[in-house]
Parts: sequence; C-alpha cells; structure tokens
Amino acid sequence: MARSDFKFSVRKRVRYAEIDAQAVVFNSRYLEYFDIGITEYWRGVGVYDRWPAHSSPEFHVARAEVNYRAPILLDEEIEICVRAARVGTSSMTYLFELHGAGKDDLRADGQLIYVHVAEAQGAPAPVPDEFLFLFEAFEARPLRA
Repeated sequence: MARSDFKFSVRKRVRYAEIDAQAVVFNSRYLEYFDIGITEYWRGVGVYDRWPAHSSPEFHVARAEVNYRAPILLDEEIEICVRAARVGTSSMTYLFELHGAGKDDLRADGQLIYVHVAEAQGAPAPVPDEFLFLFEAFEARPLRA
C-alpha cells in the first residue's frame, strides 16, 4: 500500500527497553507500536471527544498480523501509520505501516481485527452506526463491507 493511502500517523522514538541483544526492536514490540497507533488514531478520529472518559464502545482484538520488512533500531524515530480498512457487522479491520520518520521506507506492516462486544466479556455485537460514521468521515470513504 502507498504511504499516501494513510491519512494518519504518529511519531515515536525507540527506547532502550524496546530492543533485543542485537540492538533491534524486539518482535513483540511491533504489536505495542500498533496499539500506540490505534489509540492515537481513535483520538484523531474523535472517539474520545464523543465518548469522554474512555467510555467508547468496547472492542477486543480477534486477530493480529505483523509482517517484518526491515529492522528498526535503537533511538530511531518511526512513524506509525494507521487506517480503518473495513467494517463488518461486528468487526473493524485496521491496517498499519511502520516507517522511519519522514521516510517512505516500509519497516513493517500488518493488520488488527477488532470485534465489538456489548460488554467486557460479552458476545460480538454490531458496530454502532455512530462509531462507524466517525471513521467514514475521517477516512472520507465508505467502510461498511
């Protein structure tokens, strides 16, 4: 996917605690970077303005995928690019890319699929229209599959 396909990105600097013995970002940290990205993306879309005090609809991760392309090193600044790709009945798919800050040098990409639930331990429930509309307005395209 072209970097320009992402309307949203957030910068982050790699800390010592995130690297392995080879001074490369440890593989599990990539999902942590995706989590940072989704939190800031929701903020950018307006979720936290609409549902203050983190009372937004409840979503759980159902699938996580990471494709490692090139190493990310200690003290590097990276950009975490995020976009909503599609919305199903009860799920939302987000795409991610990690690049060196200000560069178009794909280091990793992946996706997270979240399922909306009616309560913290509940069964899947339809994605609320009001929630969907925020993301469609931000992305300026339909997302419903």
